[in-house]
Amino acid sequence: MARNARGLRAAPVLVVGGSPERASAETLRRAARGCQAIVAVDRGLDALIAAGVACDLFCGDADSVSQEGAARVRAAEHAKLQGGAAAFDVVRYNPHKDDTDLGLALAEVAARHPGAPVRATCLVGGKPDHALAVLGRLATWPHGVEWIEDAFEGRVLREGMAWEIVDARGKRFSFVPISAEGVEVSERGMRWELDHARVPLLSDLGISNVIEANPARITCHGGTLVCWLFGM
Repeated sequence: MARNARGLRAAPVLVVGGSPERASAETLRRAARGCQAIVAVDRGLDALIAAGVACDLFCGDADSVSQEGAARVRAAEHAKLQGGAAAFDVVRYNPHKDDTDLGLALAEVAARHPGAPVRATCLVGGKPDHALAVLGRLATWPHGVEWIEDAFEGRVLREGMAWEIVDARGKRFSFVPISAEGVEVSERGMRWELDHARVPLLSDLGISNVIEANPARITCHGGTLVCWLFGM
């Protein structure tokens, strides 16, 4: 986890995406625990409303939120204009922008919470193009990324980062290199272990391993990889 200027561990910022297949209320509440701020990306606001989780910042063009969500965005904007206390901040984007809502929201997080790791949910959505674009965006975040959905937890690991996995015996675990040069990676406590192995871009070598020890650990010695623990 990233550390601030005083060397203390920085609390993550939760980014709730606008996936039409959103995470359950229970998963959302679990993801929100311990976060310093919660950011809704467009339709992600509806997921937070349904889960009863407060939003700190809305980012998007409001083109996919429900009527209730849109009404809350307008109310927050109106309160701010009147100099009152808004339920949350609003950063609206032109729907004909060049970047995705997620990309713009991450830029806002970087400006408001420098050095904070990101925790993300409601990002998969059943759309392979969106899923690949999400991975591309998360891979550029320098301060650590956690990904929490109903069926899995994930991490984006860059050089020097590791994930220690506890209480997960018997669960399926996968990783995929997403940097052009591939990765150098070690795995411990799993059925098939690696020791500083060189694994090329998008290789399937890391698919469908099994956690056999408590704790297990994956370490990225070079490059960037995304990894998932299934069966949450």
